[in-house]
Amino acid sequence: MAVGDPPPTPQKRRAPFPQRTPSEQPPSPPSRLLTMAGIFGTSGTTSSAAANPTQGDVSKDVQVGNPPEDSISDLKFGPQPSGNNDFLSVASWDKKVRIYQVDKQGNTNPFAMIEHEGPVLNTCWSPDGTKVFSAGTDKLVKVLDLGAGHTQPNQAVTVAGHDQPIRCVETFNHNGTPMLVTGSWDKTIKYWDTRQPGQQAAVTVDAKERVYTMDVRNDSMLVVGTAERWIHVVDLKNPTTFFKSLQSPLKWQTRVVSTFTDGTGFAIGSIEGRCAIQYVEDKDSSNNFSFKCHRQSPPNDRNTSQVYAVNAISFHPVHGTFSTAGSDGTFHFWDKDAKHRLKGYPEVGGTISATDFNRTGEIFAYAVSYDWSKGYAHNTPNLPNKIMLHPIGPDECKPRPKTTKR
Repeated sequence: MAVGDPPPTPQKRRAPFPQRTPSEQPPSPPSRLLTMAGIFGTSGTTSSAAANPTQGDVSKDVQVGNPPEDSISDLKFGPQPSGNNDFLSVASWDKKVRIYQVDKQGNTNPFAMIEHEGPVLNTCWSPDGTKVFSAGTDKLVKVLDLGAGHTQPNQAVTVAGHDQPIRCVETFNHNGTPMLVTGSWDKTIKYWDTRQPGQQAAVTVDAKERVYTMDVRNDSMLVVGTAERWIHVVDLKNPTTFFKSLQSPLKWQTRVVSTFTDGTGFAIGSIEGRCAIQYVEDKDSSNNFSFKCHRQSPPNDRNTSQVYAVNAISFHPVHGTFSTAGSDGTFHFWDKDAKHRLKGYPEVGGTISATDFNRTGEIFAYAVSYDWSKGYAHNTPNLPNKIMLHPIGPDECKPRPKTTKR
């Protein structure tokens, strides 16, 4: 959670029926890289995973070297490849954005860096994958042009600013013009022409409240989540007005929004261990629903649940299924159309603060790092800060086969 967000605390809530408990076994240490026919080698399963097809395996996950020195706030894969490599940008509270090169074998190398004057809260890429953007508590957005060969912090350029810390930054193309959209705790959403860095915002739109989360899809839809559970939906063909504003169907603070791959709707995650699936058009509203996740029940009391924040939601770029990750230190893959959990994974040794799939959906990156869900006092030096790469097996994220009704 970013500074200034009200710190949620795990709450005990009565559950209407017994909840499934994620495995409490610690994950096996990352194994060495194997000679492979696919990502990170053959995607094997443990005997427990084989016995339970919905139990995922993290024993093949690989740790990225040279991680940040403080809490990881965000991570994003670049949308375009560089040869056989991916690029991964990672924003951190140590005031830096690190860009890593990731090859098909899961090997990573530090490639470039951006530095801010305060904690960095968000990062994104230009649609063509040549530029990295970052936003932070110093109220600025910076860009590093990798396409021009820039890799050093002093080569980053300031392209946008707000009156308060900038929580979110995203990019899109508008009628052929590369645009940047930013959301801030100053309760504004601003659009910027990235061809003219340092200029005034092209458009400023007032949000209902402080911006907490934002996502863009297909250069056509922007979804913004703010304080007080407001959700703004924007048609980017007409970015100066809200296509729709609504309050989240979830009763507690919005933590994350993430848009469907087809742009027809979005998922919302909240601090209460719940996720909502929401369609944009009213004609599809009958498909809206919410479900519980990231909750644990004590073994001696199945009628109560320990509730954890849903920190991250990422949609698979090929299958359209999605992941959730939370303060309980687990991640899960889901099929929204079948309303079914595909896989659940054991605890990874710390809260998960951010996730993303690479462009092909073959790698799932997750940050094991303090998420500020318990406030400043609980950010102790012994907490982990690491980035893990999980190889996606052939069937891990595939949706359930559709059944034909007779």
